Amino acid sequence: MSRIAHIELDDAGLPPPTPEIEQERRVAMFDLMEQNTFVLPTRDDRAVPSGPYRVGLSIREKRLVFDVATEAHEKAAEFHLSLSPFRQVVKDYFQICKSYFDAVKKLPPSQIETIDMARRGIHNEGARILQERLVGKADIDDDTARRLFTLVCVLHFGG
Repeated sequence: MSRIAHIELDDAGLPPPTPEIEQERRVAMFDLMEQNTFVLPTRDDRAVPSGPYRVGLSIREKRLVFDVATEAHEKAAEFHLSLSPFRQVVKDYFQICKSYFDAVKKLPPSQIETIDMARRGIHNEGARILQERLVGKADIDDDTARRLFTLVCVLHFGG
């Protein structure tokens, strides 16, 4: 029951995503809903509402905001993370993704594979940073961190 059952991105006011960014968003959201781990730890000896959870992701005042509610829409938690630790890895991720999307159109499979390995490495670094930033706020597994990092990148795209 400690999982995300619904996720919503607050992308209001952001420019329309490119087809590639939109595809990344769709895949991440689909995979996230198929399987994820999201546990709210006990804080200050207060009871934590049990999941599954509804999570809203947004960027407000240069902070990544997780708005967490129960399936009955009762507030479970809200936490704000500084975007500073993500800036460089998001920038690197977008650059390598652009190289990857360009490579798919014109390079042989061996070169595409090399770029994809670099892309996965940067993606894993972003997921690791997200997990570190969530310590004490939410416990997530590696796959959930990767998918959430993709959604963070989608929100960064317009910001």
